[in-house]
Amino acid sequence: MTRIICAVVAINLVIALSVGCSGQPGSRDRIQPVYDQKTGALQLLKYDSRGDGVVDTWSYMDGPRIVRIEIDRDHDGKIDRWEYYRPDRTLEKVGFSRANDGKEDAWSYAGAEGKVVRIDVSTHRNGKIDRVEHYDDDVLVRAEEDTDGDGRFDKWEAYDHARLASVSFDTTHRRGTPDRRLIYGADGTVHVDTGDRRPE
Repeated sequence: MTRIICAVVAINLVIALSVGCSGQPGSRDRIQPVYDQKTGALQLLKYDSRGDGVVDTWSYMDGPRIVRIEIDRDHDGKIDRWEYYRPDRTLEKVGFSRANDGKEDAWSYAGAEGKVVRIDVSTHRNGKIDRVEHYDDDVLVRAEEDTDGDGRFDKWEAYDHARLASVSFDTTHRRGTPDRRLIYGADGTVHVDTGDRRPE
């Protein structure tokens, strides 16, 4: 699973800006600033990280503050990483495209140690989050999903060391709690459990 690399691109961009302003030959050509014509505030930095003449990083700015960075890491002409920053310049979340087609449909959040702890997914790719996955030490441990798009979770998954251990359902799509559960044994067996229970 993709890990969040906190502010790596932002740091590289700052370094590049420092180099670009130092007068080293050719370094300034890799950075293209765009300013607001009315206020003169910096709005965008276009950056050629490889030095091959192709812009692959767009840093959207509010003056000196980074708001969002978009990156085309594989140079296929499509954005494949979106980084969003808080007002205090710390990384809030990283967006990515599960289909690698330039359409953002999932967002990962890091914990204090920099590892992914949660991924929000728009399974219909419409910007609406309908699946939330939870991770521990980069391993998926549980997930909840809104399968019918009514804004309430009706499916819950539990994992045991990345193995799917159980799936619970709200078959009524109205209760908000499961009434049926499939339990998967490590040997491949499946047990059906019914009854009113809270998701684990």
